[in-house]
Amino acid sequence: MNLLAPDKLLRSAVNAFDLYFGQGLADTTPMPSSIIAEGPQRTLRRYRPTRRVRTDRPPILLVPPLAAPAACFDLRRGCSLVEHFVNLGYPTYLVDYGPISFANRDLGLEHWVDEVIPNAIRQVSRDSGGRPVQPVGWCLGGIMTLLAVAADPRLPVASVATVASPFDFAEVRMLGPVRQLGKVTGGALVSSLYKTLGGAPAPLVSFGFRMTAIERLLKKPMFLAEHLSDRETIAHSQAIDQYMSRMLAYPGRTFGQLYHDFFRVNSLAEGKLLLNHRELDLADVRIPVLSVAGGADVLAPKGAVHRIGEILPNSPLVRLETAPGGHLGVLTGRSSIDTTWSYLDEFLAETAPERTPSKTKTDPQTVEV
Repeated sequence: MNLLAPDKLLRSAVNAFDLYFGQGLADTTPMPSSIIAEGPQRTLRRYRPTRRVRTDRPPILLVPPLAAPAACFDLRRGCSLVEHFVNLGYPTYLVDYGPISFANRDLGLEHWVDEVIPNAIRQVSRDSGGRPVQPVGWCLGGIMTLLAVAADPRLPVASVATVASPFDFAEVRMLGPVRQLGKVTGGALVSSLYKTLGGAPAPLVSFGFRMTAIERLLKKPMFLAEHLSDRETIAHSQAIDQYMSRMLAYPGRTFGQLYHDFFRVNSLAEGKLLLNHRELDLADVRIPVLSVAGGADVLAPKGAVHRIGEILPNSPLVRLETAPGGHLGVLTGRSSIDTTWSYLDEFLAETAPERTPSKTKTDPQTVEV
């Protein structure tokens, strides 16, 4: 690559000015939406259609994880899953938990599994004329949605799609030291830390998320120098950096449950979780499920994500897919448009309430039970 070519130098200069002195290169203007319901840690948004909403398409509810801004689904124009679904004519909704403070330290996973997500699903269904909902969850958002369905199979849900949602934490190598520390201390050291702090503070969450992409962080100066003439590449990099800088906190009790039940005991690998004195079993999920793993995801590697294919024995269809990208990139990277989003489009169309999911295995990544 000739970095000194006059046209590249001119584009680089324009991009550098806009990046460092102008308003930036990434258009992060949120897609227009209206708030249709609110509750504790639950703001439900309905996105305004850009064209006539198709009546043959059921509503989609986007479910983010905890500690990550809900903007993960609307990263920037051109790489926004919200924009994609709205442009296809889907009635599109989002549940936003908002910021978490020290005052929320006693909130546990059951708050989201029993209250926030089920109420959001019911409200979306009512707002859509009583139609079943097709939730799409990223990371913990997908896990909590499936746990909510297992806890209450009567929820008006037609199918669930998950992206980068890990179920076998023994497959997450970067958590190895955490598990070893837990064995030595019985979990006491980490427990005392999150109890003192009231959870995992936002700066710590942001730091941890950046460490999952440490190579990208270390190579960023060289990356910018090499790609500065490519406006689209730099715009996407800017949008990612802005997103990572806005991470939220984990409430103390929820963080404790994630640490002890997910990281240390690895309960989800068997499809079960003891929550609020009762056992939730993913064997109670009896609807179609899609699971998309990121090929370069160190936080939720393929083995951890696709474990779901072995713990949903009563689902009529479990579709497993792999797409390029890391933890965020597999959801909303530039390559996700032709991979993850395509898988979502196919799955949502196939499992819409008007149609019966196919019981014929069509590719090696489909698990039928």
